[in-house]
Amino acid sequence: MAGRFDPRPTRTTVRGGHVVVPGQAPADRSGGLGGRTRRWAPPWPVDLGLVLGPLRRGPADPTFRTTPDGAVWRASLTPVGPGTLRVSVRAGVVEGEAWGPGAEWLLEQLPLMLGESDDPDAFEPRHRLVAVARHRRPGLRLTRTGLVLESLIPSILEQKVTTDEAYRAWRLLVRKYGVPAPGPGPRAVAGRGGAGGGMFVMPSPRVWALIPSWEWHRAGVDNKRASTILRVVQVARRMEEAVGFEAGRAQERLEVVVGVGPWTSAEVVQRSHGAADAVTVGDLHLPGIVGYALAGDRDADDAVMLSLLEPYAGQRHRAARLILLSGRTPARRQPRMPRGDIGRL
Repeated sequence: MAGRFDPRPTRTTVRGGHVVVPGQAPADRSGGLGGRTRRWAPPWPVDLGLVLGPLRRGPADPTFRTTPDGAVWRASLTPVGPGTLRVSVRAGVVEGEAWGPGAEWLLEQLPLMLGESDDPDAFEPRHRLVAVARHRRPGLRLTRTGLVLESLIPSILEQKVTTDEAYRAWRLLVRKYGVPAPGPGPRAVAGRGGAGGGMFVMPSPRVWALIPSWEWHRAGVDNKRASTILRVVQVARRMEEAVGFEAGRAQERLEVVVGVGPWTSAEVVQRSHGAADAVTVGDLHLPGIVGYALAGDRDADDAVMLSLLEPYAGQRHRAARLILLSGRTPARRQPRMPRGDIGRL
């Protein structure tokens, strides 16, 4: 029975699943690296990998790192400038340390980022598989970053391509056009030196707008996705304003931009708003996974998926995440989506 719940690395689980964070080392170095600090004791168990995992765009994401001491590092472009945040949990207490102009903003946002505004008690499992997955993942809470562009741009890069292609494009563009993350960074902590520890803050909207067409091509980004990002950054302020809206209205605001549809907007508000009901429609894998897990229907489409998730109205995204985390996915029976690299053309 246990094997039924072993996670399988599908594209959807990678995008919205669990990042492995090493266990906390006995000697925690938080607070000793010269940054601003904050300690916070939430009344629930915190699982950094589950809560912050959806924010990582691949194992080599230059804006996200985990370290052997059990810490998660994030580099963000906040409303007040670049910032780096290190988060760890020790004896049930969250310890945050931050650097850069955005340090105070990141520390203020820390509880929301770790799920303070989420209400998992509002969720009632309707299927045994979902109930078991919830029991095995008591630390699952939905993050709320309060930032739109940092989720919107990589989500656009993930449209209609393989995960590897999207993650490669994000990595190359952020490293080339972003700025080194403030503070020591995880490499410096590990003794390998270098300000920022090899991490980067994503480019500002103006810098995204100035990236030459051939650099998009070299990163493997086709004209359709590049054009969508350029349209988004031209109205960056209006996009970030959506943080103050409820999730449904925020999705409507994002979808005003040509090239941003329901799939992309849902992927964004799941992270920026902690939207418990923003189920991802238009996904290549998710309908089949949900259909197979709940009804044995591996050929389910969006309509069938939404029908199966109807008992979870108001909590459909949480239900979908628990289904993904259960590992109950159909065996592959088709070739993998072919990888392409237009940068070599």
